[in-house]
Amino acid sequence: MLILGFILICVTLHCNSLAEAKANPRPNIVLILTDDLDVSIGGMMPLVKTKKLIGDAGITFTNAFVASPLCCPSRASILTGKYPHNHHVVNNTLEGNCSSTAWQKTQEPETFSAFLQKHGTYQTFFAGKYLNEYGSKKAGGVEHVPLGWDHWFALESNSKYYNYTLSVNGRAQRHGQNYSEDYLTDVLANISIDFLENKSNRRPFFMMVSTPAPHSPWTAAPQYESSFPNVKAPRDPNFNIHGKDKHWLIRQAKTPMTNSSVEFLDNAYRKRWRTLLSVDDLVEKVVRKLEVSGELSNTYIIFTSDNGYHTGQFSLPMDKRQLYEFDIRVPLLVRGPYIKPNQTSPLLIANVDLGPTILDIAGYNVNETQMDGMSFLPIMTGKGNSSTWRSDVLVEYEGEGSNISDPACPLLGPGVSECFPDCVCEDSYNNTYACVRTVSQAANLQYCEFDDNEVFVEVYNLTADPFQLSNIAKSIDQEVLEKMNHRLMMLQSCSGRSCRTPGVYDSQFRFDPQLMFSSLVPHRNKRRQMLK
Repeated sequence: MLILGFILICVTLHCNSLAEAKANPRPNIVLILTDDLDVSIGGMMPLVKTKKLIGDAGITFTNAFVASPLCCPSRASILTGKYPHNHHVVNNTLEGNCSSTAWQKTQEPETFSAFLQKHGTYQTFFAGKYLNEYGSKKAGGVEHVPLGWDHWFALESNSKYYNYTLSVNGRAQRHGQNYSEDYLTDVLANISIDFLENKSNRRPFFMMVSTPAPHSPWTAAPQYESSFPNVKAPRDPNFNIHGKDKHWLIRQAKTPMTNSSVEFLDNAYRKRWRTLLSVDDLVEKVVRKLEVSGELSNTYIIFTSDNGYHTGQFSLPMDKRQLYEFDIRVPLLVRGPYIKPNQTSPLLIANVDLGPTILDIAGYNVNETQMDGMSFLPIMTGKGNSSTWRSDVLVEYEGEGSNISDPACPLLGPGVSECFPDCVCEDSYNNTYACVRTVSQAANLQYCEFDDNEVFVEVYNLTADPFQLSNIAKSIDQEVLEKMNHRLMMLQSCSGRSCRTPGVYDSQFRFDPQLMFSSLVPHRNKRRQMLK
């Protein structure tokens, strides 16, 4: 009788929990991640349906930034909720910890997806580009399926549109160049719809779709190959001008750019837009499928990018490795339960906040993780106090360069990389910097220090100078410089909760001059010492 009574109690409790789950079902979550999509130079213009179906139906953040303007470090920050100095992914190579065995052992168990899967409530799905070196034979090949994913359809290596390999739950699936069967953006859309049709309806789901667009080689779907015939890269005030007061890498760019460089970047700009039309179709298909299944009202949909991009700013032809707005600021649109439509927020969001926000939506305590970011769910749903939201975030980048000279550009010497035919180089071993990006009611500033022999500093007041034309490092008030330097050191050595402490422009901030010693800032760039 005692055992029977215990069983009846358990059954009753189970039924009650099921009834409660049905009455208050946990929301579904969809994260759509694009590759190299800027927001500063018009990247969102082709995404008409995306803006309508996500942005207009929810909230658009106008000050969303990445922790690093390069694919692999940024994606690692999204997955782990950590700044690069804590997840230790510094570039797109295995040696730089991109999808390395060390990453797999130390960081993959701490991703938001691993946390979701560990607790068993959510069914998890991934499709698309994961990390640039994913699938490398030296790191387990495509047989390796990271912790946290029940359904795994990951692209081997970097972005492609045709002739690629997918890891389908650890098995290689090769694709050719037949549009109807192989165009990757459409394949991802189809896989996503299949998942939504065949998933379990007993558990909520998390779905991450990571498109190749608008990353090079900028291959558009056939029906979009002739779109935007007259579009050119924006001729903003910082287009094709000399960055005379900037880091040496910017100063080496040739101004004005050659006609061939301008023609090349204009053509690339059009191609990038064309690839985005298929992303727009993907978004529409996913939203409509959720609408038809009756799940849209209980689903959060997040749309963003891993970094920005530039086409001709400060006479740099094309890339994304610089500290300026066009490379570090990204689109961030979210719709979902309790988010009022047609909202725009100027509050400062970093991509290290995506993981904590996803976990918060799923009902988990972010403080139980090692994540550096913070959940912006209360901001979106009107339950948070915007006046006490953070005022600064950290941006880190470690430059890459070879210790031999580029044969095509011998006068530049060793240490440069990503060089164009006219010997304008987009990166170098000492293009290593860290920045504090500040957005508050009192200030809209950027403070950056380079880890080079000059210890070069760049400071911008973006209220007065939105295109970052004038480096005011030598004219700004010394006290502000000291405070920003102090804050940078604090953020570069932060971990977890200490990354969320008040910033210079928070009322709770207290300045401690004793902490202003360069020895506190770890030198991350070992190449610089190697190349001396």
